[in-house]
Amino acid sequence: MQQHKNTYFYAIGLSYQKADAEVRGHFSLSDTAKQNLLTEAKQNGIESLIVISTCNRTELYGFAEHPYQLIHLLCENTKGTVEEFQDVAYVHKGKSAIHHMFRVGSGLDSQILGDFEIISQLKFAARASKKESLLNSFTERLVNSVIQASKRIKNETELSSGATSVSFASVQYIMNNVEHISEKNILLFGTGKIGRNTCENLVKHTKNSHITLINRTKTKAEEVAGKFNLIVKDYENLETEINNSDIVIVATGAQNPTVFKDLITTKKPLLVLDLSIPKNVNEDITELKNVSLVHMDDLAKITDDTLEKRKAFIPKAEAIIEEVMADFNTWLNTLKFVPTIQALKHKLTDFKNSELNTQRKKLADFNEDQAELITNNIIQKITNQFAHHFREDNDTSDESLELIKKIFQLEETSQNV
Repeated sequence: MQQHKNTYFYAIGLSYQKADAEVRGHFSLSDTAKQNLLTEAKQNGIESLIVISTCNRTELYGFAEHPYQLIHLLCENTKGTVEEFQDVAYVHKGKSAIHHMFRVGSGLDSQILGDFEIISQLKFAARASKKESLLNSFTERLVNSVIQASKRIKNETELSSGATSVSFASVQYIMNNVEHISEKNILLFGTGKIGRNTCENLVKHTKNSHITLINRTKTKAEEVAGKFNLIVKDYENLETEINNSDIVIVATGAQNPTVFKDLITTKKPLLVLDLSIPKNVNEDITELKNVSLVHMDDLAKITDDTLEKRKAFIPKAEAIIEEVMADFNTWLNTLKFVPTIQALKHKLTDFKNSELNTQRKKLADFNEDQAELITNNIIQKITNQFAHHFREDNDTSDESLELIKKIFQLEETSQNV
């Protein structure tokens, strides 16, 4: 669909499938960068745009004359270059872009199958765009349809059954690779969404009471700690706490590394898990013999029984997507004829006004109200008849539209998806 001539709906982006953590980091958008991108899009005359940036993907969904307009916006607001983007990117147009959003929002395209974290990101992104008047009726309807499909997949299948997500995979990795886990000192640095989920999984599965939380904003760490009765330390104590720990989990949203070799002086074995995009742990820590570093992409490769069981529900999830998408496409098809119906209504109203003017001059006892009522009802019945024909007759609706435009000499812009 389009509001202006020659614009099409695109989905452009990159994900874990072709872009490693380092490249994804180059295209990661902070909240400020997202806001700047939306502002720039508005200045460039883009009518509708949604921006998503998570650990696993960065994507733009929007209307443009050419996808390069969206790619340029992304590269302008990140560290990534157009050349780098082209090496790992995907560009979907029209129906393909619609289908892509459904797959992403339904957990079928997640790094860990059935991980539904992305749907809340999509809702948040749509709200941010709406606030900037960058959410047209097409995109809003599409997002709501994707949310509906996601809910149905959660309720009607077991695609997200069992606790499998990056945060759970990290805890699973720790439990599989560290002995006497309940006695180890664990530091969690960063208490955003992944940090909070990891914390919950740690408490639930390790039975460990030696967990310390650090966050740049201490109050946020205290909120999380309060739920689980854990220790909170100041950000200034980061170096000391790293060296007191056996396991360090880094889940911050910083744009540059916050943990590096010079911070580590301990000689005992230290396991560091980096759950951040961009990476927040400098690779130089692996030069220390006692330190092991595991990144999110390594954790996502952990396949267990839970994931195998989930695969059985893919066909059911895809069937639900097809069903909800069909409803969306039906709605979309009705949009094709709405401008023609409106243009026809205006044309008939012009005929009516012209005829009423003539009759008003001819008839001394001309009844204005009655004439208005009768003619308006006739116009409504005629336009309803046309609308009914288009709804029922999808196959020939394009030809019918052209014929009506020709007969009544109507002007209105075409719609593209």
